[in-house]
Amino acid sequence: MTSPTIALCALVGYFLTLLIIARLTGKDADNETFFRGNKKSPWPVVAFGMIGASLSGVSFVSVPGYVGHTHMTYLQMCIGFFFGYLAVAFILLPIYYRMNLTSIYSYLQDRFGTTSRQTGAAFFILSKLAGAAVRFYLVCMVLQQIVFEPFGIPYPLTVIIILLLVWLYTRRAGIRTLVYTDALQTFCLIGAIIAVVTIISRQMYPSWQSMAQAVSQSPLSRIFVWDDWTSRQYFWKQFLSGIFIVIVMTGLDQDMMQKNLTCPTLRKAQKDMCSYGICFVPVNLLLLLIGVLLYTYAGQNNIAIPADGDQLFPMLVLDGHFGHAVTVLFTLGISAAAFSSIDSALTALTTTFCVDILNIDKTPSSPKAVNRRKAVHLGITISFILLTVLFRLVGNGSVIDMIYVLASYTYGPLLGLFAFGIFTHHKLKERYAPFIAIASPLVCYALSVIVPHYTGYHFGYELLMLNGTLTFLLLYAVRTHPRMPLKTSSNNQPT
Repeated sequence: MTSPTIALCALVGYFLTLLIIARLTGKDADNETFFRGNKKSPWPVVAFGMIGASLSGVSFVSVPGYVGHTHMTYLQMCIGFFFGYLAVAFILLPIYYRMNLTSIYSYLQDRFGTTSRQTGAAFFILSKLAGAAVRFYLVCMVLQQIVFEPFGIPYPLTVIIILLLVWLYTRRAGIRTLVYTDALQTFCLIGAIIAVVTIISRQMYPSWQSMAQAVSQSPLSRIFVWDDWTSRQYFWKQFLSGIFIVIVMTGLDQDMMQKNLTCPTLRKAQKDMCSYGICFVPVNLLLLLIGVLLYTYAGQNNIAIPADGDQLFPMLVLDGHFGHAVTVLFTLGISAAAFSSIDSALTALTTTFCVDILNIDKTPSSPKAVNRRKAVHLGITISFILLTVLFRLVGNGSVIDMIYVLASYTYGPLLGLFAFGIFTHHKLKERYAPFIAIASPLVCYALSVIVPHYTGYHFGYELLMLNGTLTFLLLYAVRTHPRMPLKTSSNNQPT
């Protein structure tokens, strides 16, 4: 059998397994099941599945490819991620559980009002649609090269096929199905990563010791950057950015929090978050190790490295450099990562639109509400198809970098809104909230263009912190003070 045929068989088998899980978990499902999983998800299953949902197909391909440009310095940000997960577990989760939220943006309704809630929800929808489309674009490109193109299937049809498959197994039970499919996907993803490291290293080196020595001596293995504070890879930029990226892309992201909120108690949700945070560093370390091995292999065999580092791993697999076993493992890994990323994005976007925009959580079990939810779910699937096809026309460069740059602009207003709500007691002149949420990213973009020109300083992902701070300060400027009681004179007349 040829590599494309083997890869297609692996993909079909994997999808059939997901359908079986969806059928088992989809019995007697309603909107409460779709949105909240009936609050019965076991926390170890949620924690394990969150690894695959966070890594996505982008990490599986783009993190190894990122090594060529930034070496292993991405690990600096991963270390920051862990402390971000602690902040989410012990600052944000208690708030969400105390309020018994379905959508986390309901917090903004309670704290400020409807306009703030819808502003937060709108920025999440914008952020998730853009970020998930970028992730999905890369995965579709890889599967197109390895599986579909050899059979003459065009790229737009590849996108439609994959998204309709995802829609098919998420349409009934939503988040309850995802808790278990994500666990399967994480198992396949981590298993594929470990197996790929083993096979490639054995092909290149006689022992683990010789591999470790070669990797440690490679210039690509540099992790920490302490000596250039203007560099985007400077340690403190990466570390602090990692903390805040997790806070916004997990703690303020309906997609990631929706799974955690299906745990029956706060304590179990916190165990889930901390366990998942601990696992994130070693898994990314393995992905970076794959990147060092791939670049080293290409150098040893005089293989031309593509200008886009994201293409290196798929290119070597497609050309058969590591055998059929790696082809199957790569297909399983990229498919698992793709499905776990896009299925949760579809479910979270459906939840946010239904709950925060349409307010169907007030009558979640009515036939009308169920039909609306199904229509929204299908509509968002179609939106993903259009965006993913469109992105092929403009996509270039490292996708992992592009995702974090996008997050710096689109999640900054969410960071500012939630921080203002949590750390102050002020209310807002709500009519200004949408304008502030739009203005802050625009100002940050202008600064990212102007400042390097005059100072030589280049912004990295710390733009997220700047964006959130600017939003916070502008919100503070339009705050309203609590009403003070009128002073009275001695004859009890107001003064």
